[in-house]
Amino acid sequence: MANQIIDDAKASMKKSEDALSRQLGTIRAGRANASLLNRIEVEYYGTKTPLNQIAAITVPEARVLLVSPYDKSSLKDIESALNASDLGINPANDGNAIRLVVPQLTGERRAEIAKEVGKFQEEAKIAIRNIRRDALDKLKKQEKAGDITEDDLHRGEKDVQKVTDDSAKRIEAIAAAKEEEIKEG
Repeated sequence: MANQIIDDAKASMKKSEDALSRQLGTIRAGRANASLLNRIEVEYYGTKTPLNQIAAITVPEARVLLVSPYDKSSLKDIESALNASDLGINPANDGNAIRLVVPQLTGERRAEIAKEVGKFQEEAKIAIRNIRRDALDKLKKQEKAGDITEDDLHRGEKDVQKVTDDSAKRIEAIAAAKEEEIKEG
């Protein structure tokens, strides 16, 4: 039973790491990345539809995103959605596709983004600490109920701590990679 609690904690921590990766993927770092457009939804035939479902998003150059709609009649709707978004990039419509040129970041903006990355990293670490606390509580309840021995409890606590430490290291590595990407711009 203790192993199940540890496996559940490990799976939950993995989800926190994945969530951090997705969150950091949407941060503009001065380099074109298709995940910048993941949150954009377009009004398509009366329904809010994710941009990546109605258009191909490619990176033809280091700082250019090319949005090629599958249905050319949706070009104006895509352009409107991009203008209304919080990206801060003006779309250039050439009649067949939309180009988004990602501007170079200033030193001040890089520092702001690095702070944002740090905030997201801390939120992810808080999430894994909460998962650790819940797992330890479950182990203690099992020991109190007589389902596991005191030795099993201590072994389980060590295992949960190891899983937590490993997850924290991966979160730090994810954040460090994003900060490096921001510095390189």
